[in-house]
Amino acid sequence: MTVTRERAAAVAARPAPVRRGRRPGTAFPVHLAMLAWAVVTALPLLWAVVSSFKTDDEILNEPWSLPAAPQFDNWSRAWTQASIGRYFLNSVVVVGGALVLTMLLGSLVAYALARYEFRGNRFIYYTFVAAMFFPVFLALVPLFFVVQQLGLLGTYHGLILVYAAYAVPFTVFFLHAFFRTLPGEVAEAAFIDGCSHGGVFFRVMLPMARPGLVAVGIFNFLGLWNQYLLPLVLNPDPDRYVLAQGLAALSVSQGYRSDWSGLFAGLTIAMLPVLVAYVAFQRHIRAGMTAGAVK
Repeated sequence: MTVTRERAAAVAARPAPVRRGRRPGTAFPVHLAMLAWAVVTALPLLWAVVSSFKTDDEILNEPWSLPAAPQFDNWSRAWTQASIGRYFLNSVVVVGGALVLTMLLGSLVAYALARYEFRGNRFIYYTFVAAMFFPVFLALVPLFFVVQQLGLLGTYHGLILVYAAYAVPFTVFFLHAFFRTLPGEVAEAAFIDGCSHGGVFFRVMLPMARPGLVAVGIFNFLGLWNQYLLPLVLNPDPDRYVLAQGLAALSVSQGYRSDWSGLFAGLTIAMLPVLVAYVAFQRHIRAGMTAGAVK
């Protein structure tokens, strides 16, 4: 009894381990580097937005000054005369359709690989992971001939299918880790209540995975909205140009007589959906990233 008390007293008297804090002065260089990176990233965006309200003379002669009088007609001219409105709607159709298809297929595959054990499970998962690192430009030539033979060259549904195939590997990789963090007891309780596998997925697991779905949906939207290489090769029809193609064609076709104010207005219109989506869903993005990284 005495020995036990002595051991307990020794354990109680043992000092708590001292946590090593961050060395003083190391935070300032990190914050300075982050501030410099933020300025380098945000300054071109702000300059493009400000230039969209200037005249061509102000852009060329006073590139860093504020506009003397905001030129809102730059935006209307870009939307109508430069066909930015048509390119914008084409992008909405293609990216919207591809995003719906990507999220449906990616979530189904990720859920099956994360929640069910079967032969070849890991091989299929690592195949999707390897596809993320495959350079897309290496597949452009065979992809062009496949799409052409299927009669999908220069069509909306052809671009939608290619966009979805491009985005599914990342979706599976992201949601696989997220579905593994969800409690399996909830799914088991749903099975006991008579729910089918499809019912458990759509009624139970998908609502629980909403933060991860929103996060990966925003990432896919950013990547697909800014996509240029795939539509450049697979979408030769000018009437079906997406926004990135339209802006590139606009800058090339004008030659030395470029409408700089209209071009900057078009660039700002192209940036707005991305900025709005990120600002509106940034809390969901952080929640999805945190929940998917911690099990």
